[in-house]
Amino acid sequence: MIPKIIQGDNFSDHRGTISYVNDFSFAAIERFYIISNSEENPIRAWQGHKLDFKNFYCLSGAFKIHFVKIDNWENPSKYLPVETISVSAEDGKIVYIPAGYANAIQSLEKGSKLISFSTLPLAKVSDDDVRYDSDYWKVNG
Repeated sequence: MIPKIIQGDNFSDHRGTISYVNDFSFAAIERFYIISNSEENPIRAWQGHKLDFKNFYCLSGAFKIHFVKIDNWENPSKYLPVETISVSAEDGKIVYIPAGYANAIQSLEKGSKLISFSTLPLAKVSDDDVRYDSDYWKVNG
């Protein structure tokens, strides 16, 4: 599988706004996190997942989600191409990243919040997460 965007939308009227992503299924979701990067460290990088599928949705502000397809978990190439998808609270999309990738989350605005839906039960996380130095792959700010 490859990373993809699951497009949602917003509806507004005199009562307010509803944001939705009707084509997203929660069937495989085990847990979720809300991420707010600090102003001093706007990039949270790099975390790889051998088994877990990640789904990111921007609750407020804006983010860049950087990701690389891992070629070797113990010693990945430092020259893997970094792909990037931008998300904001206004665009109503979920970024789906399948297992086999490492990602970096970069906040673009103060107070930005991102929700991450994970497919792996918490009991199996220690077998899945692989961390790399924050500068292992370069991202464009």
